Amino acid sequence: MKTEDAIWGALEEVLDPEVGVNIVDLGLVYEVAVEDNGQANIEMTLTIPQCPLADEIVKNVEEAAAAVQGVKGVKVSLVWEPKWSPARMNDKAREEIRARRSLV
Repeated sequence: MKTEDAIWGALEEVLDPEVGVNIVDLGLVYEVAVEDNGQANIEMTLTIPQCPLADEIVKNVEEAAAAVQGVKGVKVSLVWEPKWSPARMNDKAREEIRARRSLV
């Protein structure tokens, strides 16, 4: 398995604490690239720029990526273009959110 693919898999374990759905299914991760020296570069966004849990989410992303075999360092870049919208979510995320709403 390529290191990039392993990182994508690890990021599926990182939840957006406010939504309760993983950041990959939410469409928050835009790019994962690993340099020859093992440096992982992750470009991602948040649902809103003023997210009060931004630091926690970035820390969780760094920890998840760093745990992947072959990763020697992690740099997370938060970007705001393209802007996140619900259209970036996959069907799995939509179903999870609907299920959570029906429990309330």
